[in-house]
Amino acid sequence: MTAEPADVLIIGAGASGGVVALRLAQAGFKVVCLEQGEWLDRADYPGDKLDWELKSRKDWATSPNVRGLVQDYPIVEDDSPVSPLMYNAVGGSTIIFAGAWPRALPSDFRVRSLDGVADDWPIDYFDLLPYFYRTDRQFGVSGLPGDPAYPPDTEDAPMPPLPIGSAGLKVARAQTKLGWHWWPEFNSINSTPYDGRRQCVQRSTCQSGCNEGAKASTDLTHWPKAVALGARLVTGARVRRIETDASGLATGATWIDRDGTEHFEAARVVILAANAIGTPRLLLLSSSPNHPDGLANSSGLVGKRLMMHPFANVGGLFEEPLMSWQGQFGDLIESLEFYETDEKRGFVRGARWGLAPTGGPINTALPSRAGEQVWGADHHGHVRAHLGHGANWGLFAEDLPDEANHITLSTTVADTSGIAAPEIHYRMSDNSRRMLDFHIERAKESLDAAGAYKIEVDRLMRYSGWHLLGTARMGDDPAVSVVDRWNRAHDVPNLYVVDGSCFVTSSGVNPTSTIVAIALRAADHMIETRFEQRVPV
Repeated sequence: MTAEPADVLIIGAGASGGVVALRLAQAGFKVVCLEQGEWLDRADYPGDKLDWELKSRKDWATSPNVRGLVQDYPIVEDDSPVSPLMYNAVGGSTIIFAGAWPRALPSDFRVRSLDGVADDWPIDYFDLLPYFYRTDRQFGVSGLPGDPAYPPDTEDAPMPPLPIGSAGLKVARAQTKLGWHWWPEFNSINSTPYDGRRQCVQRSTCQSGCNEGAKASTDLTHWPKAVALGARLVTGARVRRIETDASGLATGATWIDRDGTEHFEAARVVILAANAIGTPRLLLLSSSPNHPDGLANSSGLVGKRLMMHPFANVGGLFEEPLMSWQGQFGDLIESLEFYETDEKRGFVRGARWGLAPTGGPINTALPSRAGEQVWGADHHGHVRAHLGHGANWGLFAEDLPDEANHITLSTTVADTSGIAAPEIHYRMSDNSRRMLDFHIERAKESLDAAGAYKIEVDRLMRYSGWHLLGTARMGDDPAVSVVDRWNRAHDVPNLYVVDGSCFVTSSGVNPTSTIVAIALRAADHMIETRFEQRVPV
C-alpha cells in the first residue's frame, strides 16, 4: 500500500483512461493508472513485415481468445454469435482499432423521443460538441468539413482528409449516381505530420498497430504527456476488485502483479476505463455484504444491455485493378444515407456504411470478410480475380439495448490470476436482423451501380465485436441507470465509469470519438466540482 492515496486511480490505459489521465494531470491531480498490459514498441508491430497477414490471424488477432497472451483475459462467448474484440496494453484497443472517427449523430441521443424505443440520453450532441473539437485536436483527426449528415461545424478537422483511392472513387461515383450520401471518412490517422507523429503510408495494416505512429493511440497521444506531468502508470497490474469502506465510498483497488503478488492502491477517487466488458466484470467482482449484487449495482443493470453493433460485409469485384489493398483501414468513405429511421423499411434506426481496403494476398486466399475460398486448380485464378480488384462496404447496424444481452462472471473459467472470466450472453434482435438485411440489399445496389461483376456477402461476421457498449448505462434516475450524466456512479459517489459502458444506446457509428468526448467532459466536471467531491476519510 502506498503511503499517500492517489487523488485519482484510473483502471485501464486505453482511449478514455488516457484522456482522463492527461486532463486531470494537467489540473494538478495526483494520478495513478493500473493497466494489465504493457508498453508496446512500434518496431514490433507486424504491419511493415512480410508475414503481417499471418501474424494478424494469431499473435495480433483482435480477439483475446485467439491471441491468448499473458496480459489477456479469456471471454466465455459460447452464447453469442459475435466475439468481443479488445486489446490490453498502454493505449488499449486504440492499438488495434481501425482509426475511423465518426461522431454519434444528434438523433442517437433521442431514440425514445424520435422512435419510441430504447431511452433518451441525459445529454445530447451539442453538450458534447466542444469536447468533440478538443479530442479531435488531441488525437489528430483528418477529415473534410461540411458533411451534410451532421449539423454545420464551427471548427475544421486538424488535418485534411486522407485519400479515398481508386476503390473509394469508383464507389463514391456510384453513390452520387444513385443520389445517396457519401463523404470521405474522418479518421484519427495523420494525413500530414502532426504532433510529432508521421503521416499515414497507406499500408492498410491499422488493426495490428501502426509502425509509423500515424494512427492515434493513447500510448502516443496522451500517456507520454500525462506521465511527464507526474501521472504514474503501473503496467502488468491485473485488478481483482474495487475496495470500499463502511460509508460506501471506494478506497482504491486490489491488484496482482506479474509475479502473482497482491497489492492495494489507495485512492480518493476511482475511475473505471476498462471497456464495456472489463468494467462490469470488475464491478461484479467487487461484491461485498453492502453490495451483494456487485458494486454500484442497486439498479441491477451492471453488465446488462450489452450492445456490439451487428456487422455485415458486402464486397464487390471489378474487372479493372483498384489497388484496393492500399489505404487507411479506418475507411476510405462512409455513407449515412439510410441511417435515420424510416418506418416503411420494417425496422427502426439504421446503419453506417464504411468502405475499407480489401487486404493482401493471404487475406484473399484464406477466409476473409467476404468471399469464397477456392483451393485446387482454380486457386490462382481466384486470387488474381480478388487481389486488388475489390471494394468492401462494412455495415454497422445500430444495436438497441436489451437486458437479455448481458455479462456475468463465469463459474468455470478464470484468467491466469484465478479471477473469474466474463461470460457473454448475446443475441441479435429481430430489428437488427431486418436492418442488416435491408442494408445488405442497398449496399449490393451501390456496388452494382459501381460496375461490380460479382458481389459477395457475409451477413453476420463472428469476429466483429469491436464496439463494446452499454453495460453501466448513464441516466438521471438511479433506479434505471448506473452512472449519472457526469459519469459518477449513483451508489458510490467517488466512483466513475468513463468508457463505452455508459452508453444509453449504441448509435450506428464507430464509438471511439464519442467515448473520448464523454470522458473529457467527465474529467472537466471532476475538476470543476473537486471541492464538493466526497472522499474516504
